[in-house]
Amino acid sequence: MPELPEVEVVRAGLEPAVVGSSITSVSVFDERALTRHAAGAADFVDRLEGRSFTAASRRGKFLWLPLEGSPSALIAHLGMSGQMLLRAPTAGAERHERVRIGIEHPVHGELAIVFADQRTFGSLAVDALIEEGGSRIPTQVVHIARDPLDEKFDDAAFRAALARRGSAIKRVILDQGVVSGIGNIYADESLWAARIHPETPASRLSTRAVHRLLAEVRVVLAKALAEGGTSFDAQYVNVNGQAGYFAHSLNAYGRQGKPCPRCGTAIVRETFMNRGSHFCPTCQRRR
Repeated sequence: MPELPEVEVVRAGLEPAVVGSSITSVSVFDERALTRHAAGAADFVDRLEGRSFTAASRRGKFLWLPLEGSPSALIAHLGMSGQMLLRAPTAGAERHERVRIGIEHPVHGELAIVFADQRTFGSLAVDALIEEGGSRIPTQVVHIARDPLDEKFDDAAFRAALARRGSAIKRVILDQGVVSGIGNIYADESLWAARIHPETPASRLSTRAVHRLLAEVRVVLAKALAEGGTSFDAQYVNVNGQAGYFAHSLNAYGRQGKPCPRCGTAIVRETFMNRGSHFCPTCQRRR
């Protein structure tokens, strides 16, 4: 599933092309792509055509494009395999294309925003914007916490949240209501870098350990962002259809049986929340 770096790469790629552009057409080829838009395809089209985009924003794994003259935005969640692609207006249909939005930019001219999704877990919607902490965010995003790269992220509140939870630290940092944007890959990488066992109760972490974990989360996310995200297959790509290459920088995730880059012990994989959890049993001892 695309995580914070992958979604941010898509947001940044969309921004110069969509901000200031007018929406000339909207085509919905598969209404399964509108599961978050309860009013249906006709309403979705009507609320977009003729409007203009004013920004490209993100929180956690959600991204949204506010609409000029309307207290609403086009919101997107990529799900497991969703893609937001920029294409020439005459480009042929993409494989698994679900929605196409024609736009016209004063500098870049005519373009098409294509939403393609192989597994159909992603979704688009037009959602109302509300005020929250000095920002305008969609109603579908209010339950999502800020991410560690957000300048308004509250480190002290994060420490307090961990102190109240006896669950495994990995489970807690995967909770998008506590901290957003961290999925399975980046949780494993951050915990490995911070030398913390994924099953350590969050409330048992010292203040120093929490600070170390937050610092490593930020380093891992920033590095992944700089390298275009993590691509293991063709499902995650940027707006130009290019894959990220952070997969070559992984130290723990997906490396079961291979030597830990730090101590040489074989990385192990254990089942965790119906997925894999990867760690070094020597560097990340459970205290």
